[in-house]
Order: sequence, then structure tokens, then C-alpha cells
Amino acid sequence: MSDKRWTRRELVKLLAAAPSLLLIRCVPSPQSGEASDYKASEHYWGYAVDTTRCIGCGNCMRACRAENDVSAGFYRTWVERYRVGLDGETQVDVADPETLAFEELSGEVSKAFFIPKLCNHCEKSVCTQVCPVGASIHTPDGVVLVDDKHCIGCGYCVQACPYGSRFIDPHTHTAGKCTLCYHRITKGEEPACVAMCPTGARIFGDLNDPRSKLSTILRQNRYRVLRPEMGTHPKCYYQGLDREVV
Repeated sequence: MSDKRWTRRELVKLLAAAPSLLLIRCVPSPQSGEASDYKASEHYWGYAVDTTRCIGCGNCMRACRAENDVSAGFYRTWVERYRVGLDGETQVDVADPETLAFEELSGEVSKAFFIPKLCNHCEKSVCTQVCPVGASIHTPDGVVLVDDKHCIGCGYCVQACPYGSRFIDPHTHTAGKCTLCYHRITKGEEPACVAMCPTGARIFGDLNDPRSKLSTILRQNRYRVLRPEMGTHPKCYYQGLDREVV
């Protein structure tokens, strides 16, 4: 058999010549550790971040890396530090990819704060629309996942995501992203990043349950979403989001 390696351009031509391939729609396979009595259709998961509580400790990133075996140098969730100078200029940096700690910086600022980010698990996600093999999927309970068995690592979803939340894993050569720790939430547990946040800045909950902590917070407080102009309807809601945040 030929061992020819397909280029991205050749792959696109192949898919264009075989429209039936584009009709393939992968379905979520049972997740490892999923509770046997879990009914996905009864839930609709969402996420919130109280930016006034985040202290940039990095516990969330360490917990995510340990829980999901995230490759070094990559993030499923990350924290950005915003520093607004006396002249109004905004500087943004991210924790070191190895130590997951912020570099000490000098200089006067008018204000500084931290913004946690992750996959927004959009209701109208762009990543699922551009995937040529249907490997980016929506679960019935509102989580956007990647089917590793079908992902070809083309990177289209990485380029299309407005929130920069995807990457190509150097070990699996498939798309990686936040899964809301799907293997945990289907067993009634919180995502690892939420469980390890010492200040309660990260909130996870069921939007189908009006009495859940998340539903209550969204009902009683003002919130914003990132890049609403994209029309993706993200389900990651931010309280106290500063106007400098992009």
C-alpha cells in the first residue's frame, strides 16, 4: 500500500470530491466513568466566572492539567493578567506554560486584575460547523466535545474558535480543549478547576435547574459574555467583566 501523506490542500480536495463524507456525523461515545443512571437530556450545563474573586493563583490550571493529562505548554483553561497603566495602556499576559505562575512585573498601574478563560461551550459553536468530519460535537446536555476517534487534526476548529480555546495536541495529533471534565460532571462531581478554586471565582451548574447556584447567580446579577458580536451564544458568563477585556 502507498504510504503517501496527505497535505491539507489535498485533503480538502478529497472531501470536496466526496460530498457524502461530509454527511458523517459522529455521536458521543459513552464517557469513561459516566454514571449508569445519568440522563444527559435532563441537564444543560453552563459556567460562570466572578472576575472580582480571581486572584491568579493558578490552582485551576494545575488541577486541569493533572485531571486531564494536558500536554505541557498547552492549556484547556488559562488565566490572563490585565495591567492598565497610568496612561491607560493595557498589557495582557498569561501564566508561564511550565510553572503556571505569573512573572513578577514592576511599574505603576491604575488597576490590575485576572480573567480566567476556557471553552465557552457555545450553543451555536463555530468549531462544530467547520469540522469536515463531524468530530466536533454537541452533547445533549450542552457540552462541546471532540471525538478523538474521528478527529483528523486538520486544525480548522482551532483557527475558527473566536476564543482561542482549542489546540492540536502534540501527542494525539487531535484537537484538544476544555470538556468541563465531562467524566466528572456525569458522575455528579464538579469540574476539577471549579473544585480547586480557593475563592469561588468559578461557578458550574445546570441551567435547566432554576434552583442551581449558577441559575440563581445569573438571575440575580448582571453578567456579560465574551465577543457577543460573533453570535455564538456562549455559555460561559462573566460577572464584573472590565471593559478592557477582549
